[in-house]
Order: sequence, then C-alpha cells, then structure tokens
Amino acid sequence: MAKIVVSEFLTLDGVYQGPGGPEEDTSGSFTKGGWATELDDGEDNDSSVVLDSFEHTDGLLLGRRTYDIFANFWPNVPPDEPYGKFMNRFRKHVVSTTLKEPLTWENSTLISGDVPKAVNELRAAPGKDIQVIGSGELVQTLIANDLVDQYRLMVYPVVLGTGKKLFRDGAEAQLKLTDSTATKGGVLILTFEPR
Repeated sequence: MAKIVVSEFLTLDGVYQGPGGPEEDTSGSFTKGGWATELDDGEDNDSSVVLDSFEHTDGLLLGRRTYDIFANFWPNVPPDEPYGKFMNRFRKHVVSTTLKEPLTWENSTLISGDVPKAVNELRAAPGKDIQVIGSGELVQTLIANDLVDQYRLMVYPVVLGTGKKLFRDGAEAQLKLTDSTATKGGVLILTFEPR
C-alpha cells in the first residue's frame, strides 16, 4: 500500500507559505516569501534528505496552485538536474475544481470529485510513497479526513509572525516522532506518523 507523505518546509512558528521565493505565494498580502532560500550558510541544508525521499516515492499529490508553479518550472530544467529527473517522471495527481483535462505536465491526472475517496484509492494501491509538497489547502483536507500517513517537516530556524500555517486553528493530531536530524545550518528534519 502507498503512503501519503506530507513534505513541507516550515518556519519555527509553523508557516509553510512561500518558502522558495517572494512571488511564490503572495495571497493574504504575504510579503515574506523566499525565507527558506535566505538561509544561506554554505550548506545544502535539505537537498540530500529530499533526494533520498524521492527514491522512496513514485507519485505526487498536488493542489492546483502548487501544480501551476511546478508545471511552469520543472519541465524547463535541464535533463540532468537532480530534482527535475524525479519531478518530471513522477505520476502527478492534481486536486482541482478549476483545472480541466488534459493537463500539460507529463504524467498528470486530475482529481476533481470526492477528494477523500480518491486519496483512499491511491493509498490502497500498491506502490511507493505519494508525496504532498506545498499544496497547503489540500493538506488541510487531508488532515481533516485523517489521510496523512507521515509528515516529513523541514523546520527552518526562522520566525515570520505571519503567513499560512500547516496546522491551523481547530486542527487536531496525535503524532509520534519516528526520525529526527539537524543540518549544520540548523534546519531540523522531523518525521512524524499518526499515533
């Protein structure tokens, strides 16, 4: 059976919004995008962890906004780019009520109906992990329906005081820590599973 793994870059105060750049997600007047890339200590803080996790993954589950960002970026990277080799070959399951078939990024299929039912069908199928990257609104649906099998959180030593949080008011979860490590730059890489 496949596992649904939520992989997120987070600040210490739980913000996942816009880690990669200032224009990545400005919704809610968010102006602090790029916070993960600003931690430049000469170390590649999380790339080996991400690439290792890709070895155990054969699909992505994405919300529309994240899909749009990824579909405009990853198909255009050089063929030998380490992340791109994985991202482009993965099966992509895209949750959206506004996108229409056919989707332009290779190996992409649309989920537009009953999301919990579709995700349970993905979980029941044989295969490696299915990672959810970004896709904050989709993650809220997964959390609310107990559909997350594992959280892989890369927690940066940054506090923003504003932005969309992974665990919002009203969210409940009983988790157990199954792995932890820290990079030289102070990024905590934490793996949790539901109790």
